[in-house]
Amino acid sequence: MRPVLATRHGLVRGVTGPAGIAGFRNIPYAAAPTGPLRFAPPRPPAAWDGIRDAGAYGPTAPQAPYPPPMDRLLPETFVPGDDFLNLNVWTPEPAGRLPVLVWLHGGAFSNGCGSLTGYDGTAFARDGVVLVTLNYRLGVEGFLHLGPGDPARANLGLLDQIAALEWVRDNIASFGGDPDRVTVFGQSAGAMSIGVLLAMPAAKGLFHRAALQSGAAHHALSSESATLVAARLAAILEVPPTRPALAAVPLDRLLAAQLRLRGEIAARPDPALWGEAALNLMPFEPVVDSDTLPHAPMDAIAAGAAAGVDVLVGCTSDEFRLFTVPSGLGALVTDELVERAAAGYGLPPGSGVAAYRAAVPGASPGEVFADIATDWFYRLPALRLAEAQARHGARAFVYEFAWPSPAFDGALGACHALDVPFVFDNLADPAFAPLLGDHPPQEIADSMHAAWVSFATAGDPGWPAYAAPQRTVRRFAATAATGRDPRHGLRTLWDGLR
Repeated sequence: MRPVLATRHGLVRGVTGPAGIAGFRNIPYAAAPTGPLRFAPPRPPAAWDGIRDAGAYGPTAPQAPYPPPMDRLLPETFVPGDDFLNLNVWTPEPAGRLPVLVWLHGGAFSNGCGSLTGYDGTAFARDGVVLVTLNYRLGVEGFLHLGPGDPARANLGLLDQIAALEWVRDNIASFGGDPDRVTVFGQSAGAMSIGVLLAMPAAKGLFHRAALQSGAAHHALSSESATLVAARLAAILEVPPTRPALAAVPLDRLLAAQLRLRGEIAARPDPALWGEAALNLMPFEPVVDSDTLPHAPMDAIAAGAAAGVDVLVGCTSDEFRLFTVPSGLGALVTDELVERAAAGYGLPPGSGVAAYRAAVPGASPGEVFADIATDWFYRLPALRLAEAQARHGARAFVYEFAWPSPAFDGALGACHALDVPFVFDNLADPAFAPLLGDHPPQEIADSMHAAWVSFATAGDPGWPAYAAPQRTVRRFAATAATGRDPRHGLRTLWDGLR
């Protein structure tokens, strides 16, 4: 018999899967963002009569496919439809009072959804956690900002995430979850979203712990940079830079313009043209405005905006190789390009790159560049967040995922996104096969998944918190290890630049 549970907007009928795990899919947490709601903050969904079928995934946010070769490496799914502000829940015991994990997907704020089969929550529910995944607005529809004169609110994609967390607060008890034990976790743009949510006044109190994979609180655009991006988008589309004008553009043209804009930034990453987007290479991402996000995320967190929220944060060893190896970019990188990129990231000329070359003797220029970019984009922001939370009464746990992918003859290393199936204990999902190969190590998935369950359940993943002078980091690899202040010399090099 299919289970039926109550939400504040009506009854939903789910499905029962392996081991008696109940799954409920395509539950609306906000009204469809169409018509007058397209560029407006999320509104509550309409109530429904009878029992809503929640047996299949619902629509996903509009987006263009990943460009080659990422379209062959990163799993995607597209379900058309306007009512894409929906979420999915897996629960082992609707009558329980279990910890809750809420997953925010990645995709550079322009791709992704919460309904990939690889994000199936059966393994978490099997281990006593209620798992929630969700969709949020992406690209132009989620992160357009037209400057101080724009009458609409910025960061609509983040406001969608907050609306979903409010739904969890108000409804998750009906699914056996404890609204006072909510952990939000995510990867890449999902983790960066969490870094921003930690700083947003409207998100305060909606979650109690946070786990951030390959993203922290470092990436957000100033209002000025976001305005530059929006103006160029409007110019590509040959319309005025206003929300009504952009809303009138057919969706396929809008998505094509997004892709073109991202290509232009990558081809000419000049801060005079794009502001911070020239370094982040993401034209649409969270924006520091005077309303939804009053201060830069890391500044707000350093000042105590998320005091007391325990965090689990880290990255993979070779994050940036996903963006250099499959595309062939890494083979084209010269020593001169490494120096220019390092200077853009703020490293001192000459000595900064020399320190990286000394740390990895024999590395090619492409490998040195990927190592520097990995630190700037991912590793250093994770450590900064851990340090800030520790100063404000929270426990911060740091990890590194170091198992190398066998793809591309091992050149990818432990690249971006490789850790996700291990956390979800979903190594068998075929969507992950291009990165995982034929025999990914289940023992690492057992260890990593258990750490995330333990953190959500008890606030302790199983190793000491990160704090000076030990700076303990848990390394997930073929041989598990817990080390003290790994890459000490490179960390202190960046510390000296603050």
